[in-house]
Amino acid sequence: MKRHLLILLVVSIIAPFAANAQFEKLKDSVVQLYGIVMTADSLRGIPSVSIVIKGQNRGTVSNEQGVFSIVVMKGDVIEFTSIGYKPKLAEIPRNIEGNQYSMIQLLVQDAEHLPATIIKPRPTREEFERDFVNIQVPADALEIARQNNDESKRRILARTLPTDGREASGMMLRNNASRYYYYGQAPPQNIFNPFAWAEFVNAWKRGDFKNK
Repeated sequence: MKRHLLILLVVSIIAPFAANAQFEKLKDSVVQLYGIVMTADSLRGIPSVSIVIKGQNRGTVSNEQGVFSIVVMKGDVIEFTSIGYKPKLAEIPRNIEGNQYSMIQLLVQDAEHLPATIIKPRPTREEFERDFVNIQVPADALEIARQNNDESKRRILARTLPTDGREASGMMLRNNASRYYYYGQAPPQNIFNPFAWAEFVNAWKRGDFKNK
């Protein structure tokens, strides 16, 4: 029991010193970073540069003169990014004396080659009317459906498209029903059927029997 009390007493005495030493070490690692971001060719301040501590969700942006300030840790890697400039990485030295550090970061412009643009004069009124009238507008789904519902187009589709399963089974059932209805007797001839003659005349007028 006395031994446990002795250990507890020693720990209670040493713990504040250890915590204080750890706090001092952490305090010594914190650095207030000041700096300015400038162009590498003309040394002009770059505004609105994104300054982010790599690997952390923390950062800042430069002001209109390119000046920035952020709290970092010794050894952190800072990433500078801006539209039109190549990104740049900078590492905070670990052997900094004190808790302040300043830097000047130069960014190089990121040149991109765009395709050539050909500028042509505006067309005349006569050219515009001619091209507008003769332009071929592709048919949309509604126009294609309207064309398919045309009578001539429906005739072509009816002759060329094969029957599906529903139509084939219906035709087979109708033929079987007609054959069973006249089973054991001679079926009537359509030559004496006025409805068949009417359908024949209509087909003749439509041109169903013309050579394609």
